Amino acid sequence: QVQLVESGGGSVQAGGSLRLSCAASGRTFSSRVMGWFRQAPGKERESVAAISWNDGSTSYADSVKGRFTTSRDNAKNTGYLQMNSLKPEDTAVYYCAASTHFFSSTRPPRVADFGSWGQGTQVTVFS
Repeated sequence: QVQLVESGGGSVQAGGSLRLSCAASGRTFSSRVMGWFRQAPGKERESVAAISWNDGSTSYADSVKGRFTTSRDNAKNTGYLQMNSLKPEDTAVYYCAASTHFFSSTRPPRVADFGSWGQGTQVTVFS
C-alpha cells in the first residue's frame, strides 16, 4: 500500500497559479503512475493529469493542457501539479493517486486504475 499526503491548495484569483505537492510513502516501488484528479460539487471525479514514475511521460485532460504541468522527484517520492492561468471552473477538490498500472499516453487515467489516494486539497479560483 502507498500512502499519499497532499499539500498546496488554497484560494487564488483567476489567472493566478498554485502548485500542489503529493508525497508518497510505503510501498512506493510498486507504483508506476501518479495521477491527479479533481471533483467539483455535484460532479464526478475527473482525471486532470498523470505522470509515469519511470520515465516522466505525462498526459493531460484537454481542459488543462497548456496550463497545468505535472512533474515528479523520484528521490523525494513526490509528485507535483503546477497550475497556471487558473479559471473559476478549475475550482474543485484535487486528489493525487497512485497506480500500479503501466502508463498510457493514449488512454485517459481512470479512477478505477488507482488504488491509493491522497486526502484531497481544496482549490478555489475566484473571478
